[in-house]
Amino acid sequence: MKNNITPMIRATICEIIKDNQILLQYKAPGRFGEGKWNGPGGKLKPNETPIEGVIREIKEETGLTILDPKQMGCIDFYFGERPEPNWTVYIFRVTEYTGKLTPNDEGELRWWKIDEIPYDQMWQDDIHWLPLLIEDKKFNGVFWFNEDGTELVKFKVKTE
Repeated sequence: MKNNITPMIRATICEIIKDNQILLQYKAPGRFGEGKWNGPGGKLKPNETPIEGVIREIKEETGLTILDPKQMGCIDFYFGERPEPNWTVYIFRVTEYTGKLTPNDEGELRWWKIDEIPYDQMWQDDIHWLPLLIEDKKFNGVFWFNEDGTELVKFKVKTE
């Protein structure tokens, strides 16, 4: 009998905040989340810790070396009805980094003013947890989307 449950993906998102601005990435066609703005990040490698993964991913996707990654939360994402989450994502906040933004094939990088974050062009969950991160509040969340990720069905967010 074949098991149709795909293994859970562990990943990171990093919100880099500097001078009342946030760095977002517009995911390129063919990438998970294509056509949406999101914090840069990506999948963890086997046996990689979230902190190791976020440092590596940010270097790969932005060219920046982050100096003060602070884990702000963890979110489980479900797509459709299933017993286990599709994704567990570790969310980081960074205010210090070195290097220069470097274009890459993951998608366009752009600084947004905090009060102009394009929530209407982001995943529907972001508006429920990103303001907490900006306020430097730690949180955990669970978000349930429909099968294709086009509609947020329900969610829970808890601050520490």
